[in-house]
Amino acid sequence: MALSIDIISDVVCPWCFIGKRRLEAALELYRQRLPEAPAPEIAYHPFELNPDIPRQGIPRADYIAKKFGARGYSAHDRLVHAGAQLGIPFAFDRITRQPNTLAAHALIELARRRGVQGAVKEALLKAFFVEGADLSDAETLARVAAGAGLARADAEAALADEELRRAVADEEERARAMGVSGVPFFIFNKRLAVEGAQPPEVLLEAMLEAEKESTAA
Repeated sequence: MALSIDIISDVVCPWCFIGKRRLEAALELYRQRLPEAPAPEIAYHPFELNPDIPRQGIPRADYIAKKFGARGYSAHDRLVHAGAQLGIPFAFDRITRQPNTLAAHALIELARRRGVQGAVKEALLKAFFVEGADLSDAETLARVAAGAGLARADAEAALADEELRRAVADEEERARAMGVSGVPFFIFNKRLAVEGAQPPEVLLEAMLEAEKESTAA
């Protein structure tokens, strides 16, 4: 049976982008360690770092001033360095708007149902952190999702689907009720959790331990 990996994260969380890359490295280590094992099954789940931001978003400068104060954009220096080591060219200076991410999560959920979730998640992360795209804009969201393999008409319908947004919000509430307060948050085989963008070796160890526990159960 394939190892299941559930990832609770947000598309405007830089550590979630770093965590995604580190997980990819861990998956390569896993493949080398267990070449005959089936590829792990990965699913992304919603978490909003800033659920109180209005749907239309707010100016990025206002968000940075409130979150980091006098440190301002210098707070990103460590992230830029960490990202560069993983091939992520963070371009924080290009971001002009801080979005509410519920709509993006609705697209990611639809992408899961269509079998292109990983590609859409990656595309949204790149759009925000590398291109500085405004993820509060429906046209931008639909374009990014369509470029990652989701049918444009489906993406547009998902963005207008209030019931889908409520379902995503409910799933996020379940994660918070479970005790998730920081992301990325990884759950291996529904039984072993790891919080934070841990190094690939730590994630690999968690994968192997989760498999061992599942086998012993």
